[in-house]
Parts: sequence; C-alpha cells; structure tokens
Amino acid sequence: MRYNKVSGAKEILNNSSYVIKNPSAYKNKWHQVFGNQNPICIELGMGRGIFIMEMARRNPNKNYIGIELDSSQAATAVKNIGTKHLPNLRIICVDASLILDIFGKEITTIYLTFSEPWPKKQDEKKRFTSLNYLKLYDRIFKKNKHIVLKTDNKILFASSLENLSNYWYTFDCVSLDLHHDERKIPNVLTDFEVQYQKENRPIYYVDAKYKD
Repeated sequence: MRYNKVSGAKEILNNSSYVIKNPSAYKNKWHQVFGNQNPICIELGMGRGIFIMEMARRNPNKNYIGIELDSSQAATAVKNIGTKHLPNLRIICVDASLILDIFGKEITTIYLTFSEPWPKKQDEKKRFTSLNYLKLYDRIFKKNKHIVLKTDNKILFASSLENLSNYWYTFDCVSLDLHHDERKIPNVLTDFEVQYQKENRPIYYVDAKYKD
C-alpha cells in the first residue's frame, strides 16, 4: 500500500499539539509530558495513526506514543486525529533507530503493526524484531518486556518468532490467521489491515513477553 505525499506536511506537524518537536529533551521525563504515571506504550512505524489513535481512545489509563519517520504519514495521522480529544496520545516524527536518544527505561509495551518486512536476507538486520533491535528495546523497557506484532508477511513473522524465542521471550498468544481465529483475540485494526481484511489475507499475530 502506498501513501500520497501531503502538501505542507512539516507545517501540519509543527502546528499540532500532539506532535513532540524535540523528543530527546524528554528522555526520562515522558510522564511529565502526559502529566501522570500511567504506563507508556509506543508504536514503531505508526503510518496514518489509525491503530494507536484507537488504542488511546479505548485505554485512557495508558499513554501512547506513535513513531513515524515519514512526515506525510505523520501529518495524515494528525489530520485523522482532527478535533478528537486524546490527552494520552503523542506523535514523534523520527527514525525508530533513534529511540535510545528519546527514551530511558520508561516503556511498557512496543507495538509493531505491519512494519516494513525487509524480506531479503541481506536486510534482516533492519527488521524491527531483529536481534539488534531487540537489544535496543532492552534499554527502554521499564522492567518487563512486552512486544505485540501483526504482519501479513510470512518471512517477517517466522524470523520474529525465532528471534524472540532465542531472546527468551515467551508467547502469550500466537495466531496464524488473526481475523478468523476461533479464540476471538481482541484486535484494533490498522489502515493496512482494513484493506487486507477485504482481500482475505491471513494476518499473523504474536503477543510476546519477557518477565525479569
């Protein structure tokens, strides 16, 4: 799925109260941004923000931060928020590889929803569930580690299960076809997922945890 470029994206981001313009200034201080001590969850590669916006709406007792490198997609997320009142939501337009500059040990959950799969062998280190990224996450998780992944890509899913398992994560839930799973796993759709559901694609899902 391709996104159109948004005219004036940078201006849209600069004028939004939801967008944090200098995120590194809040490292170890994100609870001050939200004005509470609630858990902080992040989504890497939030796209248009449909998923994280709905998560924030449904869970007012948790704080959510969407991270997106592409300014047009981040600007579209701002537009999608519109006049909604979501005080527990913030947006950062930055490369996900820079998370150590932005967060201390403050995060409780990381959501990876339809991330770039990087299916070629030579690109596997770029996957958000590669071992080098899992090591980065170690340094921003508050205590216990919690990663939730959804994807339509078999290669990404298989490598994610392998890497998470090798890194001593355990799986609370695994599904090879989330939308048709008899367990009726709670699910918030992304914009990608809405289209994939129409195409009847199987969605792969894992909820992985590591408790110290």
